[in-house]
Amino acid sequence: MIEGPYFVLTVVGVLGTGLVAGVFCGFSTFVMRGLAALPPAQGIAAMNAINVAALQPAFMLVFVGSAVLCAVIAVVTFVLWPDEGTVELLVGSGLYLFGVFGLTMVANVPRNDALARLDPGTPEAAAYWPTYVREWTFWNHVRAVASAAAAVAYVLALT
Repeated sequence: MIEGPYFVLTVVGVLGTGLVAGVFCGFSTFVMRGLAALPPAQGIAAMNAINVAALQPAFMLVFVGSAVLCAVIAVVTFVLWPDEGTVELLVGSGLYLFGVFGLTMVANVPRNDALARLDPGTPEAAAYWPTYVREWTFWNHVRAVASAAAAVAYVLALT
């Protein structure tokens, strides 16, 4: 069984990846549906406001902090190569770093940036909105599953 500071790192990894999974699950299951039900100009304005609010320290600490923690767990695992939980720790770290953090950078952020460049009341924005919702939500589903799977992998490493 994992012990000492490594145990604490892994438990905090479970909490961080689990919290992020919850945020993304909420977005996938009801936030994006609610925004999509609004007239496009209102949905776009609301999503742009959400994207700005997401950059505040509270969420960024959990989101980026979890990425840093996952990287630390991966490095420590490679250095120490524990007798138990090695595969689970590396899988959990990889799922979060690539399936959540990396995917955010290559799939969700570019869509957010494109949406932010549009004037919400224009026909161009109204035409883009359904595509944005569909594509952004798809990639968010993937992030939610990857983050939850990372949390599960870390839990399995502890058992």
